[in-house]
Amino acid sequence: MPHQLLRVQNFNVSSDGFGAGEHQSLERPFGHADPGQMFAWAGATASWPNRTDPGGSRGLDDYLTRDFANNIGAEIMGRNKFSPHRGPWQDHEWRGWWGDEPPFHTPVFVMTHHERPSFTLSDTTFHFVGGDPADVLEQAREAAGGKDVRLGGGAATVREFLDADLVDTLHVAVSPDVVIGSGSRLWESPEELFDRFHCDVVPSPSGVVHHLFWRK
Repeated sequence: MPHQLLRVQNFNVSSDGFGAGEHQSLERPFGHADPGQMFAWAGATASWPNRTDPGGSRGLDDYLTRDFANNIGAEIMGRNKFSPHRGPWQDHEWRGWWGDEPPFHTPVFVMTHHERPSFTLSDTTFHFVGGDPADVLEQAREAAGGKDVRLGGGAATVREFLDADLVDTLHVAVSPDVVIGSGSRLWESPEELFDRFHCDVVPSPSGVVHHLFWRK
């Protein structure tokens, strides 16, 4: 059986390395940061899944947007990507930011110290799991049916898996004009990962700079 990769894809950070700001809330999933600025490059592509009008850009940005779901059988995310709530679940009515049709279309493993029953929306089932990154990855790989596993974020969760040396490939889109200043940080500099990963740095006409890492 081929090795099932753990892949980080289309993960957006500011020029100072933050994936989200402070003070996350129901109204502001990214805290004081503006996700519109960070995701503009993907939203402009022909393959953006929420596109309602024809057109959109082709090229590298479009390829990376289209590749998001390619051979992915499960996703792992941190609790803060799933919910603004902290501590024990007050109620089980909260079912994520994404409405009745979440964009994952696979099992999703939400890492949390406060477990709750799994539930399914459309073709996405959310499981709430404790344990360390290696345990969670093992569960996700089993559910992925031989396909790869996407590590969805946020930044602290990606960092946790990087520090456990479990990430195989990593694509980070850096927005050079966006400064967030504080919040959830992936890195101070991409060079922190150069001891373990090869890296190609590819600027895009849209203004973002794609950092593509693969394990040495």
